[in-house]
Amino acid sequence: MENILELQQISKTFPKSNFSLNNISFSLPYGAILGFVGENGAGKTTTIGCILNTIVKDSGIVKLFGKEMLDKDTDAREKIGVVYDGDNFPAYWTTKQLAQVMGGLYKQWDNALFEKYLNRFQLPNGQKFKYYSRGMTMKLAIAAALSHSPQLLILDEATSGLDPIMRDEMLDVFLEFVQEENHSILLSSHITSDLEKVADYITLIHHGKLIMNVTQNELAYHYAVMRCKENQFFGLDPNDILAYWKRDFQIDVLVSDGKEAERKYRDIVIDHVSLDEIMLLLVKGDRV
Repeated sequence: MENILELQQISKTFPKSNFSLNNISFSLPYGAILGFVGENGAGKTTTIGCILNTIVKDSGIVKLFGKEMLDKDTDAREKIGVVYDGDNFPAYWTTKQLAQVMGGLYKQWDNALFEKYLNRFQLPNGQKFKYYSRGMTMKLAIAAALSHSPQLLILDEATSGLDPIMRDEMLDVFLEFVQEENHSILLSSHITSDLEKVADYITLIHHGKLIMNVTQNELAYHYAVMRCKENQFFGLDPNDILAYWKRDFQIDVLVSDGKEAERKYRDIVIDHVSLDEIMLLLVKGDRV
C-alpha cells in the first residue's frame, strides 16, 4: 500500500526571519505513527503548514493519499484531522456550538461520536471554552479532530498540556486510531517518552534540515552510545561516529549499530540510548 503522506524535497525561506526549511523529505505509511521532533524553531510547524497548504512552499512536492492536495481538494481535507498547540477554537463557544460548526464543515461529522469522546475525556458540555484549562482545551481539540472520520491525524504538540495520566490515555486513543489499517498519525511532540511508547518512525529536524529519519525499532535495538576516555575516542573509526559530545572526563559517542560497536571496541562501555540523548547528541554534539 502506498504512503498516506509523502514529502519530497520541501523548501521554504522566510527572508525577514532568516529561516529556511531545506529539502525536507520523509514519508508516513498507512497504519503507522510518525514522531516528528526537533527543538523550538527547528521548522516542525512550518513543515506542517506546507503539508496542509496553509504555508506556500517554495519548492518540492507534498502528496496526501497518493496525490498532491490543491486548495480545491475539499474531499482530501475531509480526511485530515488537525490539532495545533494552542487555542484551536473561540473562547466564547461551547461544545454545542462547536458541534454545530463542525457539522457544517465536515460531511462525515459524527455528533454521537463527539459526545462519546466528551464523556470519555470528562469535558463539560455547557461551559464556555474560556473556562477550560489548557489540558481540557487540548482534549477538546483531539475529540473534535477524531469525530469527522479522518484517515490522517496531524497533531502539533497535542499532548503538551496534559498531565501524565491523561497523556497516557491519549496515547491509547492514538493507538486505537491506527488499528484501522488506512489510518495514520503525524505526531509532533517535545515529550520524547510519549513517542518512544507509540511511534513507529522518528523524524528529527534541526535548523530547517532533516538530520534523522529512522524506524523506532532501529533506535530501540541498534542505536547506542559509547562512553569513551579521550585516548579511546582517538582510536575510533571515524565512519562509526554519528556525533559526539565531550564531557569533563568522558566523550559520549553516538553509533547506529551498538552490536557492531561492541564487537569492534571491547574495552569501551556501550549503553542503550534514549531518544532524548540521541537528539542531544545530534543537535548539540559535534561531527567528525
